[in-house]
Amino acid sequence: MGIADHNSVTASNTTPLLDVRGITKVFGSLIANDHVNLTIAPGEIHALLGENGAGKSTLVKMLFGVLDPSEGSIIWKGEEVRISSPSEARKLGIGMVFQHFSLFEALTAAENIALSLDATTPISQIADTARRLSVDYGLPLDPDAMVGDLSVGERQRIEIIRCLLQKPDLIILDEPTSVLTPQEANKMFETLERLKAEGKSILYISHRLDEVKRLCDTATVLRHGNVVGHCNPQEETATTLANMMVGTDVQNASRELSQAVEPGEPLIEINSLDRPPATPFSIPLRGINLKVRAGEVVGIAGVAGNGQGEFFEAVSGEALQNQSDSVRLNKVDCGRLGISGRRLVGAAFVPEERLGHGAAPGLSLSDNMLLSRHTTDRKTMLGTLGYVVTSAVTAARKRVVKEMDVRKSGEDPEAAALSGGNLQKYLIGRELDRKPKVLIVDQPTWGVDAGAAARIRQAIIELARSGSAVLVISQDLDELFEISDSIAVMHDGRISAPLPIAEATFEKIGLLMGGAEPGHMAYEDVKTAEETEV
Repeated sequence: MGIADHNSVTASNTTPLLDVRGITKVFGSLIANDHVNLTIAPGEIHALLGENGAGKSTLVKMLFGVLDPSEGSIIWKGEEVRISSPSEARKLGIGMVFQHFSLFEALTAAENIALSLDATTPISQIADTARRLSVDYGLPLDPDAMVGDLSVGERQRIEIIRCLLQKPDLIILDEPTSVLTPQEANKMFETLERLKAEGKSILYISHRLDEVKRLCDTATVLRHGNVVGHCNPQEETATTLANMMVGTDVQNASRELSQAVEPGEPLIEINSLDRPPATPFSIPLRGINLKVRAGEVVGIAGVAGNGQGEFFEAVSGEALQNQSDSVRLNKVDCGRLGISGRRLVGAAFVPEERLGHGAAPGLSLSDNMLLSRHTTDRKTMLGTLGYVVTSAVTAARKRVVKEMDVRKSGEDPEAAALSGGNLQKYLIGRELDRKPKVLIVDQPTWGVDAGAAARIRQAIIELARSGSAVLVISQDLDELFEISDSIAVMHDGRISAPLPIAEATFEKIGLLMGGAEPGHMAYEDVKTAEETEV
């Protein structure tokens, strides 16, 4: 399988930039990291792989000074160091972009960046530098935008640019390309290769294993807090890498594995949907028309910040419409109905942001179950007198945990105690458990490991094949090509006509994501080239 001795993979006569020796982190009875060894050489792109809950986040938090190790040592440039805070890490030359962002919503992008820089630097200079970097690295960003008005993808761009502004020797990147088009991802890869050539090192955490194979010189694989192997990813396949992470064979989701059904009548109908910008930084929705039939999965591709968040709010009922028939779900006009009203007609929704939007962080999994089901399952979970039927809530929670293989540290922990991927599995499972006729999900597998992603994607396909209509908004093109029957593209608040999956290619979808129209010269060149090859 290609597992090799670590020293043979990272052999170098130079002093390692980072040498982690026997690092351990214990939370009560849980051993999150168990005597982990990790060596990163100067000018190396090093992948850190593992399932959600494998201990990756705990490890990098210790490297960045967010957590103190229970045991072990960190050797930086040949000297043992104690990294007591993120500011200490930055002073040493370690920068990090977290999966869950550390931004203040009431501040602008530039103001958030300024918090981690020299206090004497004028904010106008920071904004200008951030704007220039955003162009150089293909990460569109308005430094004057309020963070609270930005999508998750746009917030990630702030984190990446903030990290680059600190000019670190080691950059820890967690899912850095999840918000990019294929063309922009290629530009990001070129940037990382340039940083590597300049002697910078990168610790690269990604569940996109093809990226890992393309970029990374070495990979360290964690499973249940232990290092289970090191390898050269370029000598592996995405399948063998996934199997190393999980410990068993991982099967991709497949439409062919599910019994095909003839698409039925439309269960999701968006009719001439317009929505003015809710804030100065919001994207207006412009004349959106879309239909999803029973038995179908329709994917919505697009670069973050092109109206996907506003579209989800409109379709889910977080934002009401002027015309009732502008949103029609399960054959019911829902434009003037709120979230609960739309749930009552058989719709289910999973938002992009897990903590704070999809789940209340400080509430237990059971309480979060009740929050989303108290209307649709009122008789079951509240009973005739309105008292909570604890047994019914507990049964639903246990059912979801079992079905989606949600891994947790206690019987009924707070939502915030789960890793990002396990919380995502719970939120998806919570909605699938209702067997809705309509499912609308935003970024279903963002930051989720290969095994969990395959489980989620197959569950989405199975729901559609049971006769439901599913609309999936995602920036992961691999995901959309894997599960969708057709793909539409959102750009600048507009949605293109869905393209049947048999006619879709990465090049066509990528150009549409960049703003090209079907009649655009570049788009037609791609189409002509594909026809010539055939």
